[in-house]
Amino acid sequence: MEKDTYKTILKPSKEVLFKEKGSKFFGYAFPVSSEENTKDFLEVLKKKHHTARHFCYAWQLGKNYEHYRANDDGEPSNSAGMPIYGQLQSFDLTNVLVVVVRYFGGTKLGVGGLIQAYKTTAQMALETCKIVERTIDKNFLLKFEYPEMNTVMRIIKDEDIKLLNQKMELDCEYEISIRKKDAERVFELFENTYKVTIKQIEN
Repeated sequence: MEKDTYKTILKPSKEVLFKEKGSKFFGYAFPVSSEENTKDFLEVLKKKHHTARHFCYAWQLGKNYEHYRANDDGEPSNSAGMPIYGQLQSFDLTNVLVVVVRYFGGTKLGVGGLIQAYKTTAQMALETCKIVERTIDKNFLLKFEYPEMNTVMRIIKDEDIKLLNQKMELDCEYEISIRKKDAERVFELFENTYKVTIKQIEN
Protein backbone atom coordinates (compact mmCIF):
# COMPACT_ATOMS: atom_id res chain seq x y z
CA MET A 1 0.00 0.00 0.00
CA GLU A 2 1.48 3.30 -1.09
CA LYS A 3 1.89 5.82 1.72
CA ASP A 4 -0.40 8.80 1.46
CA THR A 5 0.51 10.68 4.60
CA TYR A 6 3.67 12.34 5.84
CA LYS A 7 4.77 13.79 9.16
CA THR A 8 6.35 17.15 9.71
CA ILE A 9 6.67 19.94 12.29
CA LEU A 10 4.84 23.27 12.18
CA LYS A 11 7.30 25.48 14.00
CA PRO A 12 10.94 25.49 15.09
CA SER A 13 11.96 23.44 18.12
CA LYS A 14 13.10 24.93 21.38
CA GLU A 15 16.88 25.25 21.68
CA VAL A 16 18.26 22.23 23.52
CA LEU A 17 21.69 21.74 25.07
CA PHE A 18 23.58 18.48 25.58
CA LYS A 19 26.95 18.48 27.33
CA GLU A 20 29.62 15.80 27.12
CA LYS A 21 33.17 16.05 28.54
CA GLY A 22 33.24 19.83 28.25
CA SER A 23 31.83 19.92 24.71
CA LYS A 24 28.50 21.64 24.26
CA PHE A 25 25.99 20.56 21.65
CA PHE A 26 23.11 22.90 20.84
CA GLY A 27 20.24 21.30 18.93
CA TYR A 28 17.61 22.87 16.68
CA ALA A 29 14.86 21.61 14.37
CA PHE A 30 13.19 23.79 11.72
CA PRO A 31 10.29 23.24 9.31
CA VAL A 32 11.66 23.74 5.77
CA SER A 33 10.16 23.66 2.30
CA SER A 34 13.27 23.71 0.09
CA GLU A 35 17.04 23.32 0.15
CA GLU A 36 17.35 27.14 -0.11
CA ASN A 37 15.29 27.37 3.04
CA THR A 38 17.77 25.13 4.94
CA LYS A 39 20.64 27.47 4.02
CA ASP A 40 18.77 30.44 5.49
CA PHE A 41 18.45 28.73 8.87
CA LEU A 42 22.10 27.67 8.84
CA GLU A 43 23.13 31.29 8.20
CA VAL A 44 21.05 32.45 11.17
CA LEU A 45 22.70 29.87 13.44
CA LYS A 46 26.19 30.75 12.21
CA LYS A 47 25.60 34.37 13.22
CA LYS A 48 24.18 33.35 16.58
CA HIS A 49 27.02 30.89 17.38
CA HIS A 50 29.86 32.68 15.59
CA THR A 51 32.57 31.06 17.74
CA ALA A 52 31.34 27.46 17.36
CA ARG A 53 33.49 24.97 15.43
CA HIS A 54 30.94 22.65 13.85
CA PHE A 55 27.47 23.11 12.38
CA CYS A 56 26.41 19.55 11.61
CA TYR A 57 23.01 18.93 10.13
CA ALA A 58 20.62 16.69 8.25
CA TRP A 59 17.45 17.45 6.37
CA GLN A 60 14.74 15.52 4.66
CA LEU A 61 12.44 17.06 2.03
CA GLY A 62 9.45 16.03 -0.06
CA LYS A 63 6.06 14.55 0.78
CA ASN A 64 7.41 11.17 -0.31
CA TYR A 65 10.59 11.68 1.74
CA GLU A 66 12.53 11.69 -1.54
CA HIS A 67 15.36 14.15 -0.81
CA TYR A 68 17.79 14.16 2.08
CA ARG A 69 21.26 15.32 3.00
CA ALA A 70 23.52 14.73 5.97
CA ASN A 71 26.59 16.89 6.64
CA ASP A 72 29.40 16.22 9.15
CA ASP A 73 30.87 19.73 8.80
CA GLY A 74 34.43 18.75 9.68
CA GLU A 75 33.62 15.99 12.20
CA PRO A 76 34.87 12.46 11.40
CA SER A 77 32.96 10.89 8.52
CA ASN A 78 29.43 9.69 9.46
CA SER A 79 29.86 10.67 13.11
CA ALA A 80 27.45 13.64 13.01
CA GLY A 81 25.23 14.10 9.92
CA MET A 82 24.09 10.48 9.71
CA PRO A 83 23.20 10.12 13.43
CA ILE A 84 21.14 13.33 13.06
CA TYR A 85 19.51 11.97 9.89
CA GLY A 86 18.80 8.73 11.76
CA GLN A 87 16.63 10.71 14.18
CA LEU A 88 14.65 12.26 11.30
CA GLN A 89 14.01 8.70 10.16
CA SER A 90 13.09 7.38 13.57
CA PHE A 91 10.61 10.25 14.09
CA ASP A 92 9.45 9.62 10.47
CA LEU A 93 9.70 13.32 9.55
CA THR A 94 10.06 15.22 6.30
CA ASN A 95 10.38 18.92 5.37
CA VAL A 96 12.52 19.26 8.49
CA LEU A 97 16.09 20.45 9.07
CA VAL A 98 17.94 19.47 12.26
CA VAL A 99 21.15 21.32 13.12
CA VAL A 100 23.51 20.51 15.99
CA VAL A 101 26.06 23.22 16.80
CA ARG A 102 29.15 22.01 18.66
CA TYR A 103 31.54 23.94 20.86
CA PHE A 104 34.64 21.81 21.43
CA GLY A 105 35.48 21.44 25.13
CA GLY A 106 39.10 20.30 24.83
CA THR A 107 38.54 16.56 25.31
CA LYS A 108 38.13 14.36 22.25
CA LEU A 109 35.00 12.20 22.42
CA GLY A 110 36.02 9.61 19.82
CA VAL A 111 33.73 8.57 16.97
CA GLY A 112 31.42 6.53 19.24
CA GLY A 113 31.06 9.43 21.66
CA LEU A 114 30.34 11.86 18.82
CA ILE A 115 27.70 9.61 17.27
CA GLN A 116 25.96 9.33 20.63
CA ALA A 117 26.15 13.08 21.33
CA TYR A 118 24.82 14.14 17.92
CA LYS A 119 22.09 11.51 18.00
CA THR A 120 20.98 12.51 21.52
CA THR A 121 20.97 16.24 20.75
CA ALA A 122 18.93 15.72 17.56
CA GLN A 123 16.48 13.53 19.47
CA MET A 124 16.14 16.12 22.26
CA ALA A 125 15.41 18.90 19.72
CA LEU A 126 12.77 16.82 17.91
CA GLU A 127 11.13 15.82 21.20
CA THR A 128 10.32 19.50 21.85
CA CYS A 129 8.42 19.76 18.52
CA LYS A 130 4.74 19.30 17.88
CA ILE A 131 4.59 16.70 15.11
CA VAL A 132 1.65 16.79 12.68
CA GLU A 133 0.47 14.30 10.09
CA ARG A 134 -0.54 15.60 6.68
CA THR A 135 -2.21 13.78 3.81
CA ILE A 136 -0.65 13.68 0.34
CA ASP A 137 -3.28 15.05 -2.02
CA LYS A 138 -3.66 15.17 -5.77
CA ASN A 139 -5.34 18.13 -7.45
CA PHE A 140 -7.79 17.91 -10.33
CA LEU A 141 -9.69 20.31 -12.54
CA LEU A 142 -13.39 19.62 -13.17
CA LYS A 143 -15.26 21.22 -16.06
CA PHE A 144 -19.01 21.03 -16.48
CA GLU A 145 -22.07 23.05 -17.38
CA TYR A 146 -24.56 24.52 -14.95
CA PRO A 147 -27.16 21.71 -15.22
CA GLU A 148 -24.51 19.27 -13.86
CA MET A 149 -23.74 21.42 -10.81
CA ASN A 150 -26.00 19.46 -8.42
CA THR A 151 -24.48 16.14 -9.42
CA VAL A 152 -20.94 17.46 -9.03
CA MET A 153 -21.68 19.08 -5.67
CA ARG A 154 -23.26 15.87 -4.39
CA ILE A 155 -20.12 13.86 -5.21
CA ILE A 156 -17.91 16.56 -3.61
CA LYS A 157 -20.04 16.42 -0.44
CA ASP A 158 -20.36 12.60 -0.32
CA GLU A 159 -16.65 12.08 -0.84
CA ASP A 160 -15.63 14.93 1.48
CA ILE A 161 -13.51 16.51 -1.27
CA LYS A 162 -11.64 19.77 -0.75
CA LEU A 163 -12.76 22.50 -3.13
CA LEU A 164 -9.75 24.76 -3.79
CA ASN A 165 -11.09 27.13 -6.43
CA GLN A 166 -14.22 27.70 -8.43
CA LYS A 167 -14.78 29.70 -11.57
CA MET A 168 -18.32 30.28 -12.84
CA GLU A 169 -18.51 31.71 -16.31
CA LEU A 170 -20.21 30.19 -19.35
CA ASP A 171 -19.49 26.89 -17.77
CA CYS A 172 -18.06 25.92 -14.37
CA GLU A 173 -14.51 25.04 -13.40
CA TYR A 174 -13.72 23.58 -10.00
CA GLU A 175 -10.24 22.87 -8.74
CA ILE A 176 -10.42 20.05 -6.22
CA SER A 177 -8.00 18.20 -3.99
CA ILE A 178 -8.33 14.48 -3.26
CA ARG A 179 -6.35 12.37 -0.85
CA LYS A 180 -3.88 10.24 -2.80
CA LYS A 181 -5.34 6.88 -1.81
CA ASP A 182 -8.85 7.91 -2.93
CA ALA A 183 -7.75 9.78 -6.05
CA GLU A 184 -8.17 7.01 -8.60
CA ARG A 185 -11.62 5.98 -7.39
CA VAL A 186 -12.93 9.56 -7.25
CA PHE A 187 -11.39 10.35 -10.63
CA GLU A 188 -13.42 7.48 -12.13
CA LEU A 189 -16.59 8.69 -10.40
CA PHE A 190 -16.31 12.05 -12.14
CA GLU A 191 -15.08 10.57 -15.40
CA ASN A 192 -18.20 8.41 -15.54
CA THR A 193 -20.47 11.35 -14.78
CA TYR A 194 -22.31 12.54 -17.87
CA LYS A 195 -21.03 15.86 -19.27
CA VAL A 196 -18.29 16.32 -16.65
CA THR A 197 -14.59 16.34 -17.60
CA ILE A 198 -11.78 15.88 -15.10
CA LYS A 199 -8.01 16.17 -15.47
CA GLN A 200 -5.13 16.04 -13.04
CA ILE A 201 -3.16 19.21 -12.27
CA GLU A 202 0.49 18.90 -11.30
CA ASN A 203 0.81 20.26 -7.78
